[in-house]
Amino acid sequence: FAAKHAGVIQMADILPARRARGPNEPGGIKFGHFADMIQADRKYPNDPVKATLEVVGAGAMLFDQIWLGSYMSGGVGFTQYATAAYTDNILDDYCYYGLDYIKSKHGGLGKAKHTQEVINDIATEVTLYGMEQYEQYPTTLESHFGGSQRASVLAAASGISCSLATANSNAGLNGWYMSMLAHKEGWSRLG
Repeated sequence: FAAKHAGVIQMADILPARRARGPNEPGGIKFGHFADMIQADRKYPNDPVKATLEVVGAGAMLFDQIWLGSYMSGGVGFTQYATAAYTDNILDDYCYYGLDYIKSKHGGLGKAKHTQEVINDIATEVTLYGMEQYEQYPTTLESHFGGSQRASVLAAASGISCSLATANSNAGLNGWYMSMLAHKEGWSRLG
């Protein structure tokens, strides 16, 4: 409700006066505090994908929906884009596929080499898997009805998979970008 209607939630630090719509708005939560709020790695210590997806969902809600959507752009359009990260199990499926691929081809979590070839391999595999799922199951297209939603979900799954494989966040970022390139090459568009 708060994301859709830009409602004020009474928490956090004060925002700069030119951005604040009320006291203690959610946009004022510092990254350090936000990281402490999400306890998924403690709650799911043996499931790194689940722990990561909890962070993605919370980040998409707060920073994409509320901060970018309501404060920066002034609308609720980001709500539609960000909900793809946490409203169904599609992203979960793609990430668990990536985890299985990492275990079978690269020896497990954090064991893959930090090379562009490895990133290309993992990101391409996860992206192609996701694209095949979108084509095979039309309801996934209905759930992620916008091209930017599909592009972001595929890229997030690829980035998460690359990060888990290498234990390196920069590898995840490269996996995100590689996914965008593979997606555009495969479907000739992103949005």
